[in-house]
Amino acid sequence: MLPSFVLSLRESLEASLVIGLVLGVLRKLRREECIRFVWLGLGSAVAVSVALALLLHALSWTLQGAAEPLVEGFALLLAAGLLTWMLIWMARQSAGMRDRIEGEVRQAARVPGGGGVFALTFMAVAREGTELALFLTATDFGGDGEQTLAGAGCGIAAAALLTWLLFSTTTRLSFARFFQVTTVLLVLFAAGLVGKGVHEFNEAGWIPAVVEPVWNSGAVLDERSAAGTVARTLLGYTSTPSLTVVLAYVVYLATALTLFRFVVRAPKPSRAAGGPAAAIGQRAAEQA
Repeated sequence: MLPSFVLSLRESLEASLVIGLVLGVLRKLRREECIRFVWLGLGSAVAVSVALALLLHALSWTLQGAAEPLVEGFALLLAAGLLTWMLIWMARQSAGMRDRIEGEVRQAARVPGGGGVFALTFMAVAREGTELALFLTATDFGGDGEQTLAGAGCGIAAAALLTWLLFSTTTRLSFARFFQVTTVLLVLFAAGLVGKGVHEFNEAGWIPAVVEPVWNSGAVLDERSAAGTVARTLLGYTSTPSLTVVLAYVVYLATALTLFRFVVRAPKPSRAAGGPAAAIGQRAAEQA
């Protein structure tokens, strides 16, 4: 439940803050007639995202035999790669993202009939929804579908509440710190996805285990315990990992840390840190 909560909270908050900024700019431009296209774009994007999530979930249930570990392994590695790219892209773009989004809203508002506002809103929300659908599908492999769904629902509700607090009250929220913390959690989660993906390839015989298990930490942290369940779902913990799973986990973390250190440029002090949503959040807080 915890991984799906963190993923849904982060993705939904990104989308919610963009929606809030779009509405704010439209009101500033006195283009209230375009607001309904924001809700139409939001509703359409949510419908597409839900349909994709259901399709991916249905496909995951149809997997049988030798194809199951292979498809799950590829899906887990794809989700890890997409999640890593998303975190790096947001960190790199955070410095000028808020001004660029506001400029896009102003340009979209000039399109007659509200089509530009609809397209902008739809693409922003659909992007987050598509990513979330893939992440939740990967999270649900071998897990409890009800727990995943409950965590996703709580994350979306929490994101809506935080967005309302930001735009409707004078509450000052530290979105930069929030996105820094969730970035660390999601990098660890992505490492767990890589480890799980390699484990699936171990089972399929595509990647040799070499040594299995490397250790047995079940006496220290049982996978079936409450803490073990959280560690397994959030960090990819297993008490009896193979050597290739351990190597994949370590290599991914080393690569991710290197990318964040040398590829991602830290935003200037005058800008908001922690991604575009953090920048948008700071801008909204300044206007509140």
